[in-house]
Amino acid sequence: MPDSPLLSPEQLLQRFAALESFLLSHQHLWRPKPFTHLQLDWEAQYPELSQWLRGRSLEQADAAQHQPHLLKAPAPYPALAEKAALLSQLPVLPVRAEQAINPRLAVDVPGRKWQQIQAFGGCLQFNPPPRHWLDWCAGKGHLGRYLAHRQGALTCLERDATLVASGQQLSDKLGLSASHIALDVMQPLASEHLAPWHTPVALHACGDLHTRLMQLASAAGCTQLAIAPCCYNRTREDHYQPLSAAGQASALHLSRDDLGLVQCETVTAGIRVRKQRDLSMTRRLGFDLLQREVLGNLAYMNTPSLPASWLQRPFSDYCMELARLKNLPLESEPD
Repeated sequence: MPDSPLLSPEQLLQRFAALESFLLSHQHLWRPKPFTHLQLDWEAQYPELSQWLRGRSLEQADAAQHQPHLLKAPAPYPALAEKAALLSQLPVLPVRAEQAINPRLAVDVPGRKWQQIQAFGGCLQFNPPPRHWLDWCAGKGHLGRYLAHRQGALTCLERDATLVASGQQLSDKLGLSASHIALDVMQPLASEHLAPWHTPVALHACGDLHTRLMQLASAAGCTQLAIAPCCYNRTREDHYQPLSAAGQASALHLSRDDLGLVQCETVTAGIRVRKQRDLSMTRRLGFDLLQREVLGNLAYMNTPSLPASWLQRPFSDYCMELARLKNLPLESEPD
């Protein structure tokens, strides 16, 4: 939470209302889970758009996925895409001028993660300066060390004891005043590790982990907090539980599947991973068509996560083995 937020509470509420209205008005377009329906209800309403999209190749879809608002698709797509792009724009946070960093801080940190840590830390401009950083779900504490190497003490909370030990060793080598603690932050004991003078930070805190931090930090009286949440669908609840009064009053109720839609896009994967993903998806869809035909089933059938080695098998063997795994009665071998 910067000292001078770029959006006032009133502006945030207006933005929330606009997003809520847009999602509610067009939920028939985005709610159906991808690839689980042979025909979507909206296709009868927009037959030209449906026919155009179904005529697109996988390569064309891949090429457009990072800039979908530029796609020259039939109506009503252009207007909806323009509005979605407008509502998706976020204010650019001011970044402070970074001084030279001790290169030892980057030891044992993967390159992309180090870039994310620097980008996250560069946007934090707390006033007054933090006295004690609290790295939530810290792993080895790379984020916490980056923030605490100039000023302030550091506490890192992480449930994996191996990561805790490695993190403590790295902090000790740098001479930091850091305490790495093995703790499951979802347990009641976590509340005892937050104090009003702490500045909690969390980068990629999934689902319930970041909401847990927000609740405990608020209860502890922390006046500074910075989080970059992700994976909202990793929650024990069947539906998203809003924390704000506006969210709780909203008519928009998001299921776990709804929350997972944002993760259907692969942004950073390499060519090999994308090809493997495409082949896996194609085979799963092929098996789904098979089970619908053989069983007369109208519903999509979920399949378990399978080892990559399964993709090396002939497609017929893949289907028969998966049918046995799912206890499906494929007595004869279909074409």
